[in-house]
Amino acid sequence: MKTERLISSYDEINDTFVGKIDGKNGYSANYGISEGIFLNIDKNNLPASVMINNASEVFNVSKKCLESANIKIGIDCNESCLYFMMFVENSEICSLRCKNDFGIPDLECIMDCNI
Repeated sequence: MKTERLISSYDEINDTFVGKIDGKNGYSANYGISEGIFLNIDKNNLPASVMINNASEVFNVSKKCLESANIKIGIDCNESCLYFMMFVENSEICSLRCKNDFGIPDLECIMDCNI
């Protein structure tokens, strides 16, 4: 499993959460993996960042919750499915599975604000 440092920010006014892997700049493709959740991948088809519009509604949590500095995002992928998980203060606030139509290779990745 690959672990990456996550840099996260939450805009309470626009209710938008953004998390990006430290050291990655830009992306080459953007995919909607669920209602309001967008995964940005780099030129190697690896995750670069995540953007969630209307985040408090998408996750059914308070805006205060999303301001936490203790965020982890897990992405597990195989040729057919992509699994996305998000944790705040070690509590799971999202777990979803979608079809991997994005060309993302087999991978297990944890993006963590605390490394």
